[in-house]
Amino acid sequence: MTPTDYWRDCGHCLLEVNQRNHLVVTDAYLAHLLDRPELAPVETSCQAEHDIFSQLLEQPRAQIDPQSLSRIKNIDVADNLRVWMRFRDRLLACATLEESYTALFRGGKIDVPPMLIDEVVQVLTRHVLGPTASAIDARIAELFFRTQSVSINKDSAILAADAQTIASVAAKSGFGALGELLRGGGISLASDNLTVLTTDNQSLYWSREGLYDMAISLNRAHPGMTSFCQLIEKWVLHFLDAVVTVRALGTIEDDRWAWHAGLDAQSSGMLNDLYLGKALAPSRRERLLSLFTLIFNDPSQMLTSLQGRPVYMAIAIDEARQLRLKPQNLLLNLPLAAG
Repeated sequence: MTPTDYWRDCGHCLLEVNQRNHLVVTDAYLAHLLDRPELAPVETSCQAEHDIFSQLLEQPRAQIDPQSLSRIKNIDVADNLRVWMRFRDRLLACATLEESYTALFRGGKIDVPPMLIDEVVQVLTRHVLGPTASAIDARIAELFFRTQSVSINKDSAILAADAQTIASVAAKSGFGALGELLRGGGISLASDNLTVLTTDNQSLYWSREGLYDMAISLNRAHPGMTSFCQLIEKWVLHFLDAVVTVRALGTIEDDRWAWHAGLDAQSSGMLNDLYLGKALAPSRRERLLSLFTLIFNDPSQMLTSLQGRPVYMAIAIDEARQLRLKPQNLLLNLPLAAG
């Protein structure tokens, strides 16, 4: 079962597509980004808050003057609206959502809340995957925009589950079997609240789509890792017009290692140390989930000095066993030729 539409709540259908197959921001999509709990008025909201929110829903590009915002009694709400409008202006400053997303990370300091960036990454990932993604493709792509809690058992089986879902389950269920494992950073396979997605139960994902309650294996031999490599290939092709081939690795054995790019903060530091010949402490090395090699099919798209050389990549969890990917690293840290 492969639906033609999924992650419907991300707002993909509200965007326009240009001739290059890139996304163009619309008023409907801006209203979608605005309509979130942190911004929507509640019963106790003042009239000024109601008025401004209603105006922005009807005219998402409207500029609200500082004096009007100062009339909002809840200072936190006023600050949230200022942040949202700054984010909106960043999106509208470029011709496409792809350009806006990349520009967010090229100005140095990032003053946009991660939750808003994750909203954009989800809709971009949905567009990159297209309408024919398998359930495993879709689930593994969640790693691009949702933090994962990772469990590695004694048999080296690596499982990722949505961190927010796990926290919610623990809060509602108390510290039962799942809670006990959570305290150690693990995931309960026996829990009724978590099902591991496999090739045999993919229909379950579509029936529970949007619940983020299915775990997935990150072992190299699992189809999920193949989907992850393919997602990276599609992401780079979509943004950079570069055809690349990505494969998962067990080790890096290369005396001419020339370039690497971590896909998260943890793996970036680990790859830097390995490149410099520094050994990783066993406890740190255990947090390195997988290595990858990325090859440009057209070497002329790389820096001249690196043409034909592989780019090594990695993913790793932090000390709390959480995986927080930075897909922007694939756009900013590859050795592209000038222009």
